[in-house]
Amino acid sequence: MAVAAAPLPPPAILSPAPREVSYGRIEGRVPAGTRQVIVRVGDTELATKNVRRRHFVVAVSLPSRDVTIRVTAVDAAGRRSSTLVGPVYGLPREAAPYAGPIPALRGYEDAALARAVRNLARSFPGVCGFFVQDLRTGAGAAWNARARFPAASTLKLAIAIELMRSLRGIPQPGTRLAGLLWQMLVYSDDRSANELLAAIGGSTSGGSARVDSMMRELNLADSEMYGGYLVEDSLLRRPIPLEILGRPYFIGKYTTAWDLARLERALHLAAGARGALIWRFRGAFTPSDARFILYLLAHSRTRGGLTGVWGGGVTVLHKAGWIKKARHDSGLVYSSGGAFVVTVLTWNGGGVGSASDLLATRVAREALRRL
Repeated sequence: MAVAAAPLPPPAILSPAPREVSYGRIEGRVPAGTRQVIVRVGDTELATKNVRRRHFVVAVSLPSRDVTIRVTAVDAAGRRSSTLVGPVYGLPREAAPYAGPIPALRGYEDAALARAVRNLARSFPGVCGFFVQDLRTGAGAAWNARARFPAASTLKLAIAIELMRSLRGIPQPGTRLAGLLWQMLVYSDDRSANELLAAIGGSTSGGSARVDSMMRELNLADSEMYGGYLVEDSLLRRPIPLEILGRPYFIGKYTTAWDLARLERALHLAAGARGALIWRFRGAFTPSDARFILYLLAHSRTRGGLTGVWGGGVTVLHKAGWIKKARHDSGLVYSSGGAFVVTVLTWNGGGVGSASDLLATRVAREALRRL
């Protein structure tokens, strides 16, 4: 009597994990005897790769949305086994932070972009500041980038980073911490931010101090949490200028376009195991942590000016913040051309409105056009 062949064990997926972004790099281990790996999303085959070793890496192009990835191992006898991983949010392969030189923090000023965005800044009815940089070349522009503005909800990104640094692992779905993180980053909920500060440091003030300490370690000297939330290349090239051209008067949380841009930049690089968050907090903050936070930012439901450039092959991961007199947006813009960071802060003593969002949209569009 013939004995049925034992089933082929399923492949193990090392990266990405569920609830992470992915730039299309699929890494894992296949069972002994595997000769081929097939990667699919739905009914679409994205790649087939012949393998000789058990460890494999396959690069594919993922849709810019939540997907479930199926990885299938095939052995010489034609036996197959599959593993599913999802939800995973796809980002362009061209924007991956894995390879190539890391541009200098200040990069170099793109003269044409600088002229365009300065004209936008001068026409804004209030005080504004912004910083833009291509994360591949370092080219960019800035205006009033070192001026301190009321931070509003933008520093909730720093809360998420400090929480992940202290957790040593991604919160499991359905847990209290997972729910609080989702509410804070996706819906910008203030109560959730305060609860997470208390989880980090025992109280909102204790958590705030921990977040401030983390930012100081990253040399973000012009940002301050100030407690919880009230619930209601060439030497001839000019570096991107870090000037103070005007600043609002206020008391409370503060930050600058320069600090927020560096925080977003560090998060992007950390997703590829590079940059300040990985090097300064070695072992405490991981690439998986970064990809998880980016996944949450990809699902943000808060309105902001940067969302005005979403669509047409462009994906925006951002954190907006606003109070009566200030409105900000800060994030990462991804496309087939690569990635850039853009932070736009605005303030008006008489109150802010649609002009703030319009400024952020126009700055991001100019950067897309030039970078």
